[in-house]
Amino acid sequence: MEISDKPAKKTFKVPSSYTILSILIIGLAILTWLIPAGEYQVNDAGQFIAGTYHTVTSNPQSLFDILMSPMYGFVGNERTNGAVEVALFILVIGGFLGVVNKTGALNAGIASAIKNNKGREKRLIFILMILFGLGGSTYGMAEETIAFFPLLIPIMIGMGFDKLVAVAVILVGTQVGALASTVNPFATGVASDVAGISIGDGFVIRVIFLVVLLTISMIWVYRYAARVEQDPTQSVVYDQYQQDQENFKLPEEEIIFTKKQKQVLWIFILTFAVMIVSLIPWSDFNITIFTAINDVLTHLPYAGPLFNHLAALGTWYFLEITMLFMASSLLIAWVYGLSEDDLISSFMVGASNMIGVALICGFSRGIQVIMNDGQITATILHWGEMGLKGLSQQLYILLTYIFYLPMSFLMPGTSSLATATIGLLGPLGEFVGVPAHLVITAFQAASGALNIITPTSGVIMGALAIAKVDITTWWRFVGKLFLLLVVLSAVMLVIASFFV
Repeated sequence: MEISDKPAKKTFKVPSSYTILSILIIGLAILTWLIPAGEYQVNDAGQFIAGTYHTVTSNPQSLFDILMSPMYGFVGNERTNGAVEVALFILVIGGFLGVVNKTGALNAGIASAIKNNKGREKRLIFILMILFGLGGSTYGMAEETIAFFPLLIPIMIGMGFDKLVAVAVILVGTQVGALASTVNPFATGVASDVAGISIGDGFVIRVIFLVVLLTISMIWVYRYAARVEQDPTQSVVYDQYQQDQENFKLPEEEIIFTKKQKQVLWIFILTFAVMIVSLIPWSDFNITIFTAINDVLTHLPYAGPLFNHLAALGTWYFLEITMLFMASSLLIAWVYGLSEDDLISSFMVGASNMIGVALICGFSRGIQVIMNDGQITATILHWGEMGLKGLSQQLYILLTYIFYLPMSFLMPGTSSLATATIGLLGPLGEFVGVPAHLVITAFQAASGALNIITPTSGVIMGALAIAKVDITTWWRFVGKLFLLLVVLSAVMLVIASFFV
């Protein structure tokens, strides 16, 4: 047999987020030698005041500045806030999820929901998509879902549906939840920190997004499942019908949902409920109940000193919710009876899974460091201010959404994309009357929609590998829903711009 001396043909591989961010940092450092430096006057909230731009002495960034920018991205300097609080929170919430996973409460809870809905199979689609949607919206549930695909695929096939229904329930559920992230720390949290606003800003709009888009997605998946149940030939993967019946058999071992696991699941739910309540700026709505509760606790006879320095719910930020998840991890370990070794090891495993996300926060913040230290941020914003004159709020938010669609493909990580772009697009929006929280909603909507179809997502490719489905088949299956979500998101953003 003849052996070819020709080297193997290299295929194009999308660069990692770190490579893309490094290129951006270097490119922007070069621009500090070319773009005039400038400044804006700022108001009490730290926002640039339109029409106050003026030039200043240039401060070109050197090779040393390039190398130092990710370091300052973490700890901050005189011109840029660091990302250390965000990174710490991400590591702690990773540890919290590691402790929860150690108990098996999430897996057992989903399995219990499936078991309790035998004979009401199609209703299960709504129940599970709501659960996965809430997971995506509140804490960016993604990689954690991989364990559910081997469990759900045999069940959906056994119910008379197909494996795409199972994949859609999980993938579409979580990604539509992420699309309408309410307090997702990896999207809403990071972006809000970059923009210098509360995570709770824009909460009501994002809840509306979640309800509308998740409802439409559930109906879409339900209607497909009903067609397949009535006529299996309607399945997009009908050619694999016999093979799937053999490959995906129901597990023989029944997962038991123990009393302790139920208690852990309630703590899990309560923790996220407290986080949501703590981040909503209640004072903006003239709601003072949480401040009143705080005053009562701190003035209790004898017990009052235990609550000294307690911040009222509605005024919390990253350090306070980091404390919440750390305390909940300890509470779960105590309730479930985990040993000290199990607690520490599971927490460390969970935190280690988030190291990449935590690092990207500081690394990507280096973009702001270079721009701010080179004093070209204000100049670029000034050019944008001049170019946006006469542009309506509606057109700006629509163009922002369109911009984020391809960017979400190039940088599928929400944390890196938010840190790299919100610092510029947020202030630009303010010039035309679009608040930063609506820009963040546009970013999330585009990112969440793209992450339903992008082959750069490890979760999608892993899920499809488990289901033995190629990416083109998945596109054929979910393509119409994707387009519907994109169009509806754009329409809802335009409508929201009239009320902000």
